[in-house]
Amino acid sequence: MATIFRDWSYRYQWLYDAISRIAAFSVGGTTNFRQLALQNLTLTSDSKILDLCCGSGQTTEFLVKFSQNVIGLDASPLSLKRAQRNVPLATYVQAFAEKIPFADGQFDLVHISVALHEMEHDQLHQIMQEVYRVLKKGGVFAVVDFHKPTNMIFKAGLWLFFWLFETKTAQEFLKIDLPSLLTEYGFTVSQPSLYAGSSLQMIQVRK
Repeated sequence: MATIFRDWSYRYQWLYDAISRIAAFSVGGTTNFRQLALQNLTLTSDSKILDLCCGSGQTTEFLVKFSQNVIGLDASPLSLKRAQRNVPLATYVQAFAEKIPFADGQFDLVHISVALHEMEHDQLHQIMQEVYRVLKKGGVFAVVDFHKPTNMIFKAGLWLFFWLFETKTAQEFLKIDLPSLLTEYGFTVSQPSLYAGSSLQMIQVRK
């Protein structure tokens, strides 16, 4: 799986943005897509928020409208450079999501969007542990990522997207029952909301 388009999408911001706009069309556009995980959350200007795997700041842009205490974390220096340019109101840290460089109980919200499917098995489990650790009691972990589609049209579209842009970890992620996995790590879990023929899931869980 994956072609040279995967490398290009990371290298060229305009290509990544174009792909994102096309993908977001199924949920009402980019603005709706980037705010899916923020629905019904109670956030204030004092809320401490971690945007995990923040990329170029696509969701960070919306998070800073709620809070003055937003930190974007990503392993890519190029992505963080773009994020700093795109959303200068946030603070940025270069680190891996499975080794979050913050003390226990720091954040009211940890957000991650379409990044968990990039992780190998061990990384995914380490991220669950780390997110639980850095959240305050009562804090929320908000996730948007792929889900096994039930609609044949979306199934074909997702297969093509995976072939062009993803690696085997994305296919493996579709086999995971994310609510059950989050429950294993101590989170209080509700049912995910499904979109785009069930090819996309949003779930908010609480420590």
